[in-house]
Amino acid sequence: MFTGIIQGLGKIKDITPRGGEYQLTVEPDFDWDGPLVIGESIAVSGACLTVTSAQGRAFRVDASAETVGRTTMRQWRPGTVVNLERALKLSDRLGGHLVTGHVDGLAQITNVTRKDQSLVFQFGIEPDQAKFVIEKGSVAVDGISLTVNQASERGFGINVIPHTADVTTLGFKKQGDYVNLETDLIGKYVARFLGRTGHGQGIDEKFLAEHGFL
Repeated sequence: MFTGIIQGLGKIKDITPRGGEYQLTVEPDFDWDGPLVIGESIAVSGACLTVTSAQGRAFRVDASAETVGRTTMRQWRPGTVVNLERALKLSDRLGGHLVTGHVDGLAQITNVTRKDQSLVFQFGIEPDQAKFVIEKGSVAVDGISLTVNQASERGFGINVIPHTADVTTLGFKKQGDYVNLETDLIGKYVARFLGRTGHGQGIDEKFLAEHGFL
């Protein structure tokens, strides 16, 4: 579990394809707050990956075909810059929002403009993702916790303050680029529960009455 508060940037040092899977080495440009542990989770531009080996700052991870297929990872090359966040400790502050590192799919930057000192991004997404994005809700874009300013059936907009632009990859993203998108965890579970079919029914007036809420 992560918060979407990026700890720093890193570069992809090497990529080894293994069929549909990848093995990657990542070289951070900062020092970790303690030695990396084999088996721990790190969000790499929003994708939760498991450390399989570590030496100094650098670490190696394996990415399944599912992860490669759902993320921008298939566009990565040696030298690609990525956002990095180590997994949340139970004693840590939850500065962003609950982020799992399980990427739902891609969003495309359709427009970038400057408003005062901030950057305003517009993203295009598929309708099956858009239903989980609400105004003033939270999304993780390349692992960055952000607040949705406006939402539609085909996309959403966010503001990026100068600090966030300076310390994450959003500072150099441009129109046409794709990013990893994780929609709100709680919203997905609520939508799943409300829309149950088959083995159970959704929540309606009859359901509430049968369970003593009316």
